Amino acid sequence: MRSLHLEKKGLRGLAIAESFLPNSSNSIFSGIVMRRDFVIDDFVFGNATLGGDDATDSILKMYDELDRPDVSYVLISGLIVSMYNIIDIKKLFDVLKIPVIGVSYHDSLGIEDALKHHFPNSYESKILEYKKLSKREKITLHTSHDIFVRREGCTLNDVKHLLNDLTIHGSVPEPLRVSQLLAKKLLEKGLSF
Repeated sequence: MRSLHLEKKGLRGLAIAESFLPNSSNSIFSGIVMRRDFVIDDFVFGNATLGGDDATDSILKMYDELDRPDVSYVLISGLIVSMYNIIDIKKLFDVLKIPVIGVSYHDSLGIEDALKHHFPNSYESKILEYKKLSKREKITLHTSHDIFVRREGCTLNDVKHLLNDLTIHGSVPEPLRVSQLLAKKLLEKGLSF
């Protein structure tokens, strides 16, 4: 298992975000490899089925396609993506052997009720996946914005240090902000992967 080496200026992470249209069947995932000093090193793309169960495997495939052993952590914008496609960060950590951090920006109340509403005949498996997620923890960034994280393979203190380093303003860490912009632009251009 590789730990977060927060003292390294060139610490590299894979930041993954998504974009989708409600009437489509898939979302677009964009991933960027960004160093802690904000230098972008690489890109990778993938997709996930809206309402499906393939987001975790899509991220594993994206990581493999990168073939970048210098990536030290994975940072994901949300762990419930693509209309309730739940990302299993424990599985990501177990397979990749590097820290995995999921970031969200709002309190997530009523997830179980939403799963029952959207998946009336199959919500049990979705709720089980949701309950497997690690506990959400609130962090107040140096920008005075609150965010929520779930993490595997790293301490909350290291996560807070890293996200403060990566957040220039507002609540969105720069690698995730760039990845979200890229995913949105790819979707607007009609590209798919």
